[in-house]
Amino acid sequence: MMQFHKLIATALGVGYLPVAPGTWGALLAFVITWLLHIYGYLSNPLLIILVIVFTLLGTIASHKLKDEWGKDPSITVIDEVVGYWITLVFVPFHLYTFIAAFILFRIFDISKPLFIRKLEELPYGFGVMADDLLAGIYANICLQILVISLLSKWI
Repeated sequence: MMQFHKLIATALGVGYLPVAPGTWGALLAFVITWLLHIYGYLSNPLLIILVIVFTLLGTIASHKLKDEWGKDPSITVIDEVVGYWITLVFVPFHLYTFIAAFILFRIFDISKPLFIRKLEELPYGFGVMADDLLAGIYANICLQILVISLLSKWI
């Protein structure tokens, strides 16, 4: 069972990449989402289901691995995957929005403004996941504003 938790926490092993594992985790989410989009499977209900399922799995895996890996090790990147997916909820699916979502999410995830860092203190596996969930929410709000402002110029 611990192998399953490690597979989830590292997002299929991406977290083991040596440089910037969080960026690789978000990039994995980008690729998965893009593939779902180009093959016609991506929808907001699917994104919401993925966010819920992998938030639960990531929280459990982070909690189970805490004694072995520590509270929030850099190899745990499932939180970046979920945070990226949150950034895209209710946003038009287009290559440009996927790229903007990646950039905005990484900015919020790395800089951790507006109480994001405080969420890392939550117990069990919640702290590992919660900061990236909020970073995804903030990035989503910014992306929504960007999309609306650009669309208003074209309409």
